[in-house]
Amino acid sequence: MDWKALMNRAKDYLIQFWKWLRPYLIRWENQRRKIWKKYHVTKVLILAMLVLSLVGTIYLYVSAKTTNVTALKAGLEQTTTIYDQNGEEAGTLYAQKGTFVPLDEISPHIQEAVISTEDKRFYNHHGFDPIGIARAAVGYVVNGGNIVGGGSTITQQLAKNAYLTADQTMIRKLKEVFLAIEIEKTYTKEEILEMYLNNSYFGNGVWGVSDASLKYFGKDESEINVSEAATLAGMLKAPSNYNPIDNYDRAIDRRNVVLALMETNGYITAEEKTAAQESSLTLVDAYDSEDGYRYPYYFDAVINEAIKTYGIDEEDLLNNGYKVYTSLNQEHQQQMDEVYENDAYFDDAEDGTLLQSASVALNPETGGVTAVVGGRGEYTFRGFNRATQMRRQPGSVMKPLGVFTPALEAGYDLDDMLVDRELTYGEDNYKPTNLNGYSESGEVPMYEAVAESLNAPTVWLLNEIGLNRGIKKVEQFGIDVQEGDKNLASIALGGMDGGASPLQIASAFSVFPNDGYRMEPHFITKIVDATGAVVVDNTEPDSKRVTTPEVAEKMNSMLQGVYSYGTAANNQPDGYQIAGKTGTTQTGFGTGAADQWIVGYTPDIVVTSWMGFDHTTPEHHLTSYSSEGVGELLEAEMEAILPHTSMTAFNTPDAEAVVSAKEAEKAPIWGQLQEGMGKVGEQFKEGAEYVRERAGDLFNLFRERITE
Repeated sequence: MDWKALMNRAKDYLIQFWKWLRPYLIRWENQRRKIWKKYHVTKVLILAMLVLSLVGTIYLYVSAKTTNVTALKAGLEQTTTIYDQNGEEAGTLYAQKGTFVPLDEISPHIQEAVISTEDKRFYNHHGFDPIGIARAAVGYVVNGGNIVGGGSTITQQLAKNAYLTADQTMIRKLKEVFLAIEIEKTYTKEEILEMYLNNSYFGNGVWGVSDASLKYFGKDESEINVSEAATLAGMLKAPSNYNPIDNYDRAIDRRNVVLALMETNGYITAEEKTAAQESSLTLVDAYDSEDGYRYPYYFDAVINEAIKTYGIDEEDLLNNGYKVYTSLNQEHQQQMDEVYENDAYFDDAEDGTLLQSASVALNPETGGVTAVVGGRGEYTFRGFNRATQMRRQPGSVMKPLGVFTPALEAGYDLDDMLVDRELTYGEDNYKPTNLNGYSESGEVPMYEAVAESLNAPTVWLLNEIGLNRGIKKVEQFGIDVQEGDKNLASIALGGMDGGASPLQIASAFSVFPNDGYRMEPHFITKIVDATGAVVVDNTEPDSKRVTTPEVAEKMNSMLQGVYSYGTAANNQPDGYQIAGKTGTTQTGFGTGAADQWIVGYTPDIVVTSWMGFDHTTPEHHLTSYSSEGVGELLEAEMEAILPHTSMTAFNTPDAEAVVSAKEAEKAPIWGQLQEGMGKVGEQFKEGAEYVRERAGDLFNLFRERITE
């Protein structure tokens, strides 16, 4: 192939194409110029850029002005603290801050080293450094529009650490500048430097120069020498790269750079610089990281509630010195935690998969959660909390909510007889069965159906009072009913695909010991910010009437029977009378159980516990009865928690005792009635005999006269 000839032909074609295209391009350019000139496009573009700049400036100005800069120092000085129901300190939240110390207690060497390396014109600018910004702008252009660092003053870095993310974007840098100006208007240079040194990160989980001094040199911040101060200041650029524990050689090189800067800025002499550069570092870790996050699952729930219910940002909550008052009872929480530390209550799978469990304790009078455990095994900060976030089928714990409460409201009584035999319902011929068969008589009193958790009479009763009545009542108890759960099996026996959490179940059962009222369940009662302003007040939570006091009392009576002679008879806490309900859900493969539930309560406390595997499989399912698994767990929890309550007794005995007393009251009246009827009978007999004799005499007299 003749490549030269081919290239010449291609060249000729391109030349011809250009000759054809060029007139069109010239015509288009002329037209563009006319339009550009006619409509003043250049001026419009300049005006648009100016308008956008003005709008952006106004936005940044307003954003900075509306930021609560006046609370910055108070927020940094204080740690967000959790208080229990008695107003006693229960712990602190995780926060990016260390021990806050006054500036006059921080070694001057640290202050000088930080100023030399981070912001040498710190005392001369008003929050931003034009020279530094110009240097950063050149870097921005050279690096193709990427922010590469530099240009930020100490005040800007404080603004970033306190209010902004670490994103390297132009908009973040601009926000940083405007916030820095506001900070400079509010605080003195000494206060700004103090806040910066106490809020900077020094690697290895340490914040602030006080804790950093202990972590790396085993000294108070006031005792740090020049070499150590330069080392600490050098870490600020990249703590993971320049801390002497992880990277000693890099830390030394970086220290020497800082020492040179200190000499340049006149803070040390050349001799002092040389002596410090030639010295080695003696590392001593005397930092004691006291973990204030004492009750992880409870504190997680507090954070979640603050975010979701009250709209407080997580970073704001953790770092800005709030006081969070809660319904926590530390005795209840400690006792519950201790029970969960005993692995004997949990039968883990053979492959080592943990049997999971969750429990929640709630004050029925206030709705305040007093204790919570969200799972077993390794804890993850703000991880999955099974007590509050999990949704599992509740099983038979639904029976009192969706069936027996509305039945009592509809006029049934606790000793009314319910049909207990094999029946089918609906177009799909749903046929509920009891675990141990049906009663011989084909009927059973309501209180016995509750205590023994009988399925057939429960479904029959719901069918009698109407499914819609049961659905509405479940929703009033605070449990959502999905469209697919609007059937007899889901409402009566708890086979709800939407499921429920232990917290929801505890809140629902709190209605019975609280005279029919359900208080909105909650963890937080009040939040106070660092300035002392109350930002959340939940001391009077919402309440809703779910049922009448009379119905609640009858439910208390029947549910005591669950522990007196019913399915939880083996789990009655020693020395205490409690009420509640058990529940179990079946697996999809025909053996074992997927979930075990149990509720136990007194007039003072409601405890709900759940047990099961996160993922139910043939290898991971429950094989014990609820009285042996979750029942033993709740029994231990109640025996540990109840001594720390008022130990208020129920104002009604269990249903069996109520029915017996009711029958005993009828007995004397029935006896008197029988005696009276006996006397009437005797008198009737005597009267009848007299009438018979007189009738006989009359008949004989009549017969004699006829014979005559």
